[in-house]
Amino acid sequence: MALHPNLDPELAAAVERFPLPTVDFGTLRPEDLPGIRAEFDAIQAAMAPPLPEGEVTVEDRMVPGPEGAPDVRLRIYRPVGSEGAAPGLYWIHGGGMIIGSPENDDLRMIEYVVQLGCVAVSVDYRLAPEHPDPAPVEDCYAGLVWTAKNAAELGIDPGRIVVGGLSAGGGLAAGTVLLARDRGGPAIAFQFLLCPMLDDRNTTASSAEFTDAVVWNRAANLFGWRCLLGERAGTDDVSPYAAPARADELSGLPPAYVDVGELEVFRDECAEYALRLTRAGVSAEFHLYPGAFHASDSMVPQAEVSRRAVAERLAVLRRAMRD
Repeated sequence: MALHPNLDPELAAAVERFPLPTVDFGTLRPEDLPGIRAEFDAIQAAMAPPLPEGEVTVEDRMVPGPEGAPDVRLRIYRPVGSEGAAPGLYWIHGGGMIIGSPENDDLRMIEYVVQLGCVAVSVDYRLAPEHPDPAPVEDCYAGLVWTAKNAAELGIDPGRIVVGGLSAGGGLAAGTVLLARDRGGPAIAFQFLLCPMLDDRNTTASSAEFTDAVVWNRAANLFGWRCLLGERAGTDDVSPYAAPARADELSGLPPAYVDVGELEVFRDECAEYALRLTRAGVSAEFHLYPGAFHASDSMVPQAEVSRRAVAERLAVLRRAMRD
């Protein structure tokens, strides 16, 4: 794969030194996914350092899922020795709607808990294509409802709940916040959308441009949406809770932070979503990181652009979680 000329030099050096594994999503079949998931989990486990001890407790809990559906697992991270009600971060992991688990974001959640003094709750939603729309977003909403209802037990201030996610998780976070608005709760203080996957139509310039990308290209995006939506992908028969870029009305939503890399499929849909939030009267902050590819801060954390993104996100969350 030829590297994009705008790729940040530090990121380019890392990619050339340690080429990332690639998947041909153009020929991938849904029945191939168990093997892909196993490989992904093995890579994540090999790369992840041991969890720090003594500062954060980690607990898994099964809570009621959507009506008529299985229970949902929540992974709860709490600061050791905290007293009183802390801000809460309800988190949704990424993975293109087809892979991933809360464990993949253990270190991110622990960093947020340690740095911000918050309680984090990460939801293990059902994955497509085995569980297509609306299962993933309904799982996320059910977990949020339980979290808000049990905020006192969790040590969370119900007036300071942030809903956030990365990639597919960012899209599901936006959809969950739309559901909370339209169903009359729970109350959300802020939405924290990192390179979110928002639009199944794949009609933006960046969607067409990145047929070749470091991590998540056009073929991968089409495959992920097809797994989630089946034959409905790209048609008029798609809910805004599944693809939030389709929402006609964005007013009445909580303030938002949206970021994305310059060199990724999601660039234009993220920029447009942030602009539409602002036009709808929702306070929104948007960051486009130059020379960055999808989730590059996770893969090359030592690069300056990655460190700037991490620092900015912490600052944003700190402001959002203030009393």
